[in-house]
Amino acid sequence: MNSLTPRQIVEELDKYIIGQTEAKRKVAIALRNRWRRQQLPDDIRDEVIPKNIIMMGPTGVGKTEIARRLARMADAPFIKVEASKFTEVGYVGRDCESMIRELVEVGVSLVREEMKKEIADKAKELAERRLLDLLLPPRALKPSRQFRPTDPNAGDEAPATPDAGEEAEAHTREIIRNKLRKGELDGREIEVDVRDAGNVPMMQVFSNAGMEEMGVNIQEMFGRLMPARTKRRKVTVAEGRDILEQEALHDLIDMDAVVSRAIERTESAGIVFLDEIDKIAGRSTPGHGPDVSREGVQRDILPIVEGSTVITKYGPVRTDHVLFIAAGAFHMTKVSDLIPELQGRFPIRVELSSLHAKDFVRILREPKNSLIKQYQGLLSTEDIEVELTNDAVERIAQVCERVNEQTENIGARRLHTIMEYLLEDILFDSPECGGKRLVIDAQEVDARLAKITEDRDLGRYIL
Repeated sequence: MNSLTPRQIVEELDKYIIGQTEAKRKVAIALRNRWRRQQLPDDIRDEVIPKNIIMMGPTGVGKTEIARRLARMADAPFIKVEASKFTEVGYVGRDCESMIRELVEVGVSLVREEMKKEIADKAKELAERRLLDLLLPPRALKPSRQFRPTDPNAGDEAPATPDAGEEAEAHTREIIRNKLRKGELDGREIEVDVRDAGNVPMMQVFSNAGMEEMGVNIQEMFGRLMPARTKRRKVTVAEGRDILEQEALHDLIDMDAVVSRAIERTESAGIVFLDEIDKIAGRSTPGHGPDVSREGVQRDILPIVEGSTVITKYGPVRTDHVLFIAAGAFHMTKVSDLIPELQGRFPIRVELSSLHAKDFVRILREPKNSLIKQYQGLLSTEDIEVELTNDAVERIAQVCERVNEQTENIGARRLHTIMEYLLEDILFDSPECGGKRLVIDAQEVDARLAKITEDRDLGRYIL
């Protein structure tokens, strides 16, 4: 992160998300502050707490995508959880601390993949050595030194010289090694002893609070108690190389180092995206207090956001410096309907604006992963080239805006439905129509979307 300034973070987010500049600026500052905190002296570093963020705005405007891209950019553990799935003890739901356990699992997977890249060369070397032994089993070992029979009392000895057979074997192994690296032996069949992953019986434990509360991986525990078994498989050299590399990676990885690094990264760089937080904002009505289960969820989430220690199967994890980004539409409720203690833990609030036709045009054209580029890539696999003219893109955006206004406003997600409906016939017929170039203009859009543009009951066609 030392090479990414807030301005560069916003520019990177602009490649995938259109508009919402204010929200991008705030998350960019929050991400940069994490790097700044790491540069502080130890005595003040722990005093700097993250400034959690609440994003307010209708669905489909980019709230989740901003958080997801931010985490990917920072290479940080990230999870998205729905606040409505948590609940107070006594109600059906999940334990709030499970979000941190899931975050640690993501961190472990992230660090494990990094370590695999670090030791990939060593694993390939070990796999190649095992392949050589399978293709050309080594000769029986001989003593490396010989006693001279001339004077048995002198104890004089001399090193044995390698015989012609050993030199020939070394030469042959070198030839086979070169062929292996060039892929000339990939189709040859060999027999490999593979660890039997199915030797441990599957066990599941069902409890009201969930398996994660037990803090112990039952299956892993029984796997350690039972001796490892292997089974012989007949595979090609190419398949055997992949199998042996994976086994070598598994043997070389130091899981204690993985866990230690993962917990450290989770504590200092973890990001939790709390979606649908407006669903647990209970509004009090005359004669009735706030919904018990909703306020209970808020009070259970509060200590985690404030900073506490959560016990996981990898060890205790502190949440003091985990960044929490909450999001919600807040149609029926307001941020002020949250309990005051929870409001105070989200000092930064940003409202994301609704999307209009001009935004939909940019969404279709500009992002690196735009829908038009995705469909063009999919159809190119069938040797079909599709081009949408400028007026066609504008007409699609206008239809999207109008449908959002007359039915439920689901933002840019509406484009997925419209594009799929627009290209349905082309996607269906493409295997029989390879080698064509199709140009879609505004008239073609009107013709293909006539049913939904002329029918008042748009909900029948655009879900």
